[in-house]
Amino acid sequence: MPALRLTRFSSLRAFGHRDFVHVWSGALVSNIGTWMETLALGVYVTTVTGRAEATGAIAALTFLPAVVLSPVGGALADRFDRRVYLAVGTLMQVLLAAILTVLAFTGRLSVPAVAVISFLNGCAGTLTNPAFSALVSEIVPSEDLHSAVSLNSAQFNLGRIIGPALAAGVLATGGIAWALFVNTLSFLAVLVALSRVRASSKASVLSREELWPGIVRGARLAREDAGIFLIMMGTLIVAALVAPFIGLVPVFAIRVFHQGAAATSLLVTAQGVGAVTAAMMLGPLVERLGRKRLLEWCVLLIGPMAALYWMAPTLHAAALAIVGLGALYMSTLAGFNTICQLRAPRELQARISSLYGMMLGVGYAGGVWLQGALADRVGVRFVTASCALLFLALVLTMRLLLPRAFDATEAPTGHLSPGEARPSVGLEGHGDF
Repeated sequence: MPALRLTRFSSLRAFGHRDFVHVWSGALVSNIGTWMETLALGVYVTTVTGRAEATGAIAALTFLPAVVLSPVGGALADRFDRRVYLAVGTLMQVLLAAILTVLAFTGRLSVPAVAVISFLNGCAGTLTNPAFSALVSEIVPSEDLHSAVSLNSAQFNLGRIIGPALAAGVLATGGIAWALFVNTLSFLAVLVALSRVRASSKASVLSREELWPGIVRGARLAREDAGIFLIMMGTLIVAALVAPFIGLVPVFAIRVFHQGAAATSLLVTAQGVGAVTAAMMLGPLVERLGRKRLLEWCVLLIGPMAALYWMAPTLHAAALAIVGLGALYMSTLAGFNTICQLRAPRELQARISSLYGMMLGVGYAGGVWLQGALADRVGVRFVTASCALLFLALVLTMRLLLPRAFDATEAPTGHLSPGEARPSVGLEGHGDF
């Protein structure tokens, strides 16, 4: 589809690039399978253990490797052909999914086995995710990058809509083993998509730096660039205080509303509907409000919306609230990720993406485990709603103390050549927030 035919639909412009369509489609099929596995394992662990802490801990294990491996994944992704690198990582995930499937079919699935494989899956994902982000930046021009990031969030959340619905049906008819089997097959779509991606004419020169100096160089940029540093800190806080709503959905459905897989599927699907809707609206909203102002509004509203979700009196009220929460969460992270990619030089994009993933993983792993553990002791609603309101308090405090902080994210300075000077950007900008 020619890019010119999509100019009036700014949220869809990235679909005008053939390679992006292949990558997007393959990722969608894989994410449908992943969400089938996520829901199936979440219901399994919650049902077997009856503890929110256990469900939160399993969710945390998937993100825990990001604490150590994210910078390594980013540095490696800048050293190798990203398509080949992603293919190897995908094969690792196929193997792990197949092991889970065999355990389920033979009746040997257990919570410790789920924990170990969730951790290993987190390792594989952490090592490959920076390469995926950098590959998207490589095959899509910078003017369409926000569209590509939004559409990637949309496909992820389409998987969140379709996967749980399929999982609920499969769990009801065939059991957990068949849900895990479908996930194993879904990874093949990624391998097919990568085989059809052509080499990009703007692909950056592969990094020849040693691994550790390469990691240090990326970390130095994240520390010295005020815009990237601010986004990293914001990602950490959002991940710790708000994002645990994702991993604790089975707990909310089973412990609070006393229902099972169908209720869990409803809430996960509703979040996906909100996220996909927001992805379709992001392009026009960015053009009308500007990237910075839109991000300000998302950050201000996400805390109250999360509190509204956790305090919803009925399952259907919670489903309506999580539609809004899913939209705000997707919009916030898409804005964060786009700014990081735009501000980073092309040869450092994978490393900056890996540090962004590390902040997301560290915050989420700690937040979902701690909120789950506290929920077992003082109640799910009290803990989660309090964290959401704490996030709002932090945002309002920042607005009072650093009213111009977000100016550092306004003008992207990325995609510079290695020898080109980078403008100095401080927190003392000339805007609001």
